[in-house]
Amino acid sequence: MAEKSGSQVVVWVALAGNLAIAAVKFFAAAVSGSAAMLSEGVHSLVDTTNEVLLLYGQHRAKRPPDATHPLGYGRELYFWSFVVALLIFALGAGVSAYEGWQHLAHPKPIESPKTVFIVLGVSAVFEGISWIVGVREFRAQAGGRGFWDAFRQSKDPPTFMVVFEDSAALAGLAVAAAGTALALATGDTRWDGAASVLIAAILAAVALILARESKALLIGERADPALTQAICAIGGAVDGIDAVNAVATVQLAPDQVVANLSVEFADALTAPRIEEAVVALEDRIRADHPEVTAVFVKPQTAAEVARRQARGEGGVAADGRPERAPRAAQ
Repeated sequence: MAEKSGSQVVVWVALAGNLAIAAVKFFAAAVSGSAAMLSEGVHSLVDTTNEVLLLYGQHRAKRPPDATHPLGYGRELYFWSFVVALLIFALGAGVSAYEGWQHLAHPKPIESPKTVFIVLGVSAVFEGISWIVGVREFRAQAGGRGFWDAFRQSKDPPTFMVVFEDSAALAGLAVAAAGTALALATGDTRWDGAASVLIAAILAAVALILARESKALLIGERADPALTQAICAIGGAVDGIDAVNAVATVQLAPDQVVANLSVEFADALTAPRIEEAVVALEDRIRADHPEVTAVFVKPQTAAEVARRQARGEGGVAADGRPERAPRAAQ
């Protein structure tokens, strides 16, 4: 639960920063007439809306299971994360591209450039603070993995989304500053419009990356393979269980996992003893890994698993790797 609390702090920090920055940027855009500054204002407003949606998703995901949703509402967080990615693309990138194109087709002079640079500097400070908070939390969750590997393995969208949003925001501020500087130095205000188009491209790229990862979590992604190995080790230590043949896990939320086990019981066990073994297995799994909120056990011999694989049904091995039947000889 500490991880979930940490991600909420990250989102709240980003929300406060983006709300203040959006107001300042829109004021600067109104005073200066800068297209890049207007794009940056829209970008910060979209980011503010995104943080609200992420917080809403975290709140909805906490609801307990009921008759309609027996496994709970954990995936609501992944749904709203996917919506956030779409908003970044549709609103952030779309509006920025439109404003940039308009200023390329109909250039307008930049008024009060000093105001623009002051706002960009102040925005960079606030975005930088939010970025540092997000990166620290992300690294704490990464467990020593590299950034890209940690991102692909992460099951907590709010944290990595804030990091990507703030990274895109800092890049956008740099582009806006460069576009404004070039427009003033050359007297050609089309540089300002070009900067807005480039900001749109940055937002579109970030949105596509986030949408891809959010979609994978939304449709059902396996939990960390280390959890699968731990479950197998626990199963092997339970009296009456000869082997854990296969484990399939599904991540429902950052702190909610469903585990499906194919277990081979000792032949001499009676039905009551099998029930006792299942209860012991479930209790030990939940005691060591409270994120596993549901455990389903299927009595199944290794030979039956092999037959299913031979029929092409496949499965998930005890080490977490997908298994497929070998190709028939041609």
